[in-house]
Amino acid sequence: LFGMIHLISQSGQEDILLSPYLPASFAFLTHVALCAPFLALDALGSVSPRVRSWRIAAGSGPPPSLRRWFACFLRVLYRYVTAVLPATALFHSLRSPALPQLAPSCWQLFVEVFACLLLFDTLFFIWHVSMHRVPWLYRNTHRLHHQHHVPFALAAQDSGSLELLSLLLLALSSTWVVGCHPLSEVFFHLINSWLAVEDHCGYELPWALHRQLPCLGGAAYHQAHHTLHSVNYAPYFIHWDVLFGTYRGPV
Repeated sequence: LFGMIHLISQSGQEDILLSPYLPASFAFLTHVALCAPFLALDALGSVSPRVRSWRIAAGSGPPPSLRRWFACFLRVLYRYVTAVLPATALFHSLRSPALPQLAPSCWQLFVEVFACLLLFDTLFFIWHVSMHRVPWLYRNTHRLHHQHHVPFALAAQDSGSLELLSLLLLALSSTWVVGCHPLSEVFFHLINSWLAVEDHCGYELPWALHRQLPCLGGAAYHQAHHTLHSVNYAPYFIHWDVLFGTYRGPV
C-alpha cells in the first residue's frame, strides 16, 4: 500500500480523485455492485430449493421481483442525484482535501477502520432509537425505510433524503473524529456499505460474517427489527442492544 496514492497522483489522476462528485458517485455504484450478488440469489430462488432454504423464514415469502428491484433502484438513484450528490460536493468544497504522500501502514488502516465502525455503530444506535421514539422524526425521516417489512439488499439505502443525509453525516463525522487517512476512510465506507447490504439481504447465508464474528448481528437480527420495530437498533454490532435491553434474537 505504501506510496500507492502518491503514484496515482503522479500519473495525472489526482484531479479525478479530488473531484467533488466522486464520493457520491462511488458510493452509489459501490452500493449497486454489492447488491448484484443478492439480485442473482433472488433470481435463482425461483428455481433453486437450496437458495430458497437460505431465505429467512419469518414470513419472508418469495424473493422480491425484478420489478420491485428496479423501482427501488430508481428511488435510490433519484435521492442520490437530488440530495446526496449536492451535499457531498458542498462538503468536499468546504473541506478542500489533499492527498498524502504515503498510504497508511496495515496496522494503522485496521485500527482506523475498526474505530470508525465502532463509533458509527454507536452514533447510529442513538440516532436510530431517536427516530423510532420521537413520532415527528419517525414520520418525516424513517417511515419510508420501514415500508420494507421484509427487506432486500438494495433497500438498505431506500430511505428519505433527510435520513440518507443524516447517515452520511454520521459516517463523515466518524472518520473526522478518528482522524482517518483517506485510504482508511475509503475502506471504512466500503465495509460500511457491505454490512448494510448484508443486513438487509433477507438471507441467512452459511458464509455470512455474523456466523464468523458473534459480535455482529447479521440479516436475521436486522429483519427482526423490521418486523418488530422496537428491537435491534444498532446497525452491525449487538453490544448496545444487549446493554439497553433492546436485543432480540432472530424472529
